[in-house]
This record gives sequence, C-alpha cells and structure tokens, in this order.
Amino acid sequence: MVEKAHTAGDLRPSLWPRLPAEIQGIATRIANYFAPESDASATEQHYEINIELPGVAAENIDVTVANQVLTLKGEKSFERKEEGRTYYFSERSYGAFQRSFRLPPDAAADNITADFKDGVLAIRIPKTAKTAPSGSKIKIRTA
Repeated sequence: MVEKAHTAGDLRPSLWPRLPAEIQGIATRIANYFAPESDASATEQHYEINIELPGVAAENIDVTVANQVLTLKGEKSFERKEEGRTYYFSERSYGAFQRSFRLPPDAAADNITADFKDGVLAIRIPKTAKTAPSGSKIKIRTA
C-alpha cells in the first residue's frame, strides 16, 4: 500500500487507523473500573457466581440471560449530603455498572436463581443432566 505524504497540519489520515483501537482500549478500562468484583465456582450440581454490590439496593439490580450469556446491570446511587461538610477525599464509586458472563454449555439457563444478602449477590446456575455421548459405530461392509 502506498502512503501519501502529509503536511504537518494534516494528521487525519495517519491518525485515523490507530484511533478506534485506542478508544476501544479506553472503553474497556472504564468498563472494568466500574464493574463489580466477583468470583465463580462450580460443584457437581451447579455453577455459582458471587458479586460484591455494597451499597446497591436490590431494586436497582437487573439480572438477565440470553443466548447463554448472563448479564448483570445495576446502579449505585449517589446519596451524600454535603451541607456543613468539607470532603478531603472520596474513594467510593457511584453510577451504573454492568457485567456479563458466558455460561458453559451444560448450564440450565431456565432455572437460574439469585439471592441478595449483605451486599453480595449469589447467582446459582444448575447444571443440566449429563447425557451419554451420542454417536455410534458404523459397520464397514465388504464386497
């Protein structure tokens, strides 16, 4: 590919190919910053995802599943009175968040339960019954 010479004032053609990747990297870092911490585990009977949501009200949490992807959305409201106070720092985060988890093929997406207690959302995904591998041996005939 032949690249055109650019004048010092015209950076658009040379900058444009890099811009989408740079924006995508920033968007990923921002999404990860606001994503709640979680862990995932499994037993013989089910998968479990535990998500820390301190300060989030249960009515502000939405859990959905579509196409074997479990999505958690919510919002932590900003409720801080500033009358008569001077804040020196604030490390608490507020705002909307979202996390998505791809479910394994043996997850029973139609029987998922979610319990919220002490700021932790526990999502339990049952496993489907194991089935014997399908297939059969093909007999080779001879003439």
